Amino acid sequence: MRVISGMLKGRRLVAPAGLSTRPTADRIKESVFNILGNSIQSAMVLDLFAGTGALGIEALSRGATHAVFIDQAKAALTAIRTNIRNLGISDRTRVLQWNISNGLTCLLSMPQAFDLVFMDPPYKSNAVVPAMTALLACGALAPTARIVIEHSVQEPLDMCPAPLTLTDQRRFGKTLVSFMDKMV
Repeated sequence: MRVISGMLKGRRLVAPAGLSTRPTADRIKESVFNILGNSIQSAMVLDLFAGTGALGIEALSRGATHAVFIDQAKAALTAIRTNIRNLGISDRTRVLQWNISNGLTCLLSMPQAFDLVFMDPPYKSNAVVPAMTALLACGALAPTARIVIEHSVQEPLDMCPAPLTLTDQRRFGKTLVSFMDKMV
C-alpha cells in the first residue's frame, strides 16, 4: 500500500496485521481521487473508520489543508499514527479514538467544518446511514461537503438523510463507492 500522487507520492503506508482492517485497494483509491480532481485543494478532510488513514493521507498529499482520522480499533490507530509520523505530516492531522456508533459529538469542538469526508466502515456493519446522520446532527459538514463512502455491494445506499444526495456511484467488484453531496 502506498500514496499514489502528490507531494508524498510513492511513500509506503503500514497497515495493522490480520484481517480486522480492510485497506482500500490502490486502484479504487486512484479512481476515487481522479473523480474528486482538484476539489481536494485546501479541503478540510475527515476520514471515518480510518483504518490505515490511507484516504485522508492521500488527500493531504494532494493538497488538502488538514485531516482528522477517527477509528475505534487500537491497531488501526497505531497504524495511522505511525503513517503520519513516518510521512512527517503530524502538524496537519488529528487522530481520535472514537466509537462512531455512539454519534460524532467528538467533532463538536472542531474549529472548522469538513469539506470532504471519507467513510470506509466494516462491511455488513450497517454503519453508513447512522454515521451520515451523526455527521449532520453535529454540524460537522461544510455547506458544500462531499462524502465518499466505500461499502459492500450487499449494502446498497437506498436511503440517505436530507440534505445529502447520491450524486455518483461506481462498482469495483464486490465494492461500491458512493459519492454523496450536501445540497443547500
